[in-house]
Amino acid sequence: MATDAAEIKQKSVFWSAFDWLSANPLLAAGMLSILIPTMLLVANESWSTDQGAHGPIVLATGLWLLAREWKNARPYFQPPSGKAVAAVFVPILLLYFVSRVSHIIETEGYLMYALLVAVLFSFAGLKAMRIMWFPLLYLLFVFPPPETIVWYVTNWLKVALSETAVALLHALGYPIASAGVTIQIGQYQLLVADACSGLNSLISLSAIALFYVYLRHHAHVRYAMLLFLAIVPVAVFANFVRILILVLLTYYAGESAAQGFLHDFAGMTMFFTALIAIFAVDHLVGLLWPGLKTASAARKVVAA
Repeated sequence: MATDAAEIKQKSVFWSAFDWLSANPLLAAGMLSILIPTMLLVANESWSTDQGAHGPIVLATGLWLLAREWKNARPYFQPPSGKAVAAVFVPILLLYFVSRVSHIIETEGYLMYALLVAVLFSFAGLKAMRIMWFPLLYLLFVFPPPETIVWYVTNWLKVALSETAVALLHALGYPIASAGVTIQIGQYQLLVADACSGLNSLISLSAIALFYVYLRHHAHVRYAMLLFLAIVPVAVFANFVRILILVLLTYYAGESAAQGFLHDFAGMTMFFTALIAIFAVDHLVGLLWPGLKTASAARKVVAA
């Protein structure tokens, strides 16, 4: 199922994949028959929504990262045995067909991607894939997570942010009250839905922040992990700012203005707030704990 590893090591990711697919036309045709309909489904049902709009960006940057790490992984290419490939590939293929028939977009996308990773495993081997672990993990953000999981994770947070925003504005003298995610301010009533609270943007913010952290600090493992842990509170803070902006827009400009262009402007403000906060946290941690990056880099040099 694989071309000679020595030849693959001397070529770029594009030509290595092209040669391998040319040598395995039936498998290539089978993978395309799975890849094309699933990606069209993901593009139509996920990328066209606010919570999945980051998908094309993640796909492009993820493939770029994969090509970038390919050079480091080439010397370690060692195709596994056919039995090992079959043990990975066959169960995933069966699960994919079940998901495809059931039309469950979340699991179908992940299983399709798992099949592509299994194909990569068949000619690159486990050791090389460990070197390319981040691009392979990062590309999972292309697909929408299961809605049930997102709801369980974010619903309580949405309520907490709404109540905190109401408490803050009430302390500042605004005529405001809330019941769960329903906010009453003046003569206006707002329902803080998932899209309005911006909590679905946690996924896109996490993807972009991970890309930034890895690209700038991937050699400093502990430092990168610290910044990764900061992503969630930063995203929560940005969403809190967005809720405040939407409530104040409704109070001063009316419901129609808050739901129009200014609503989208609040979303962009939230997004830029999160990015600026990540940069600020990065700079602040570097100032307060400068030895962390130095120690991580020293350990990497010693390990090498």
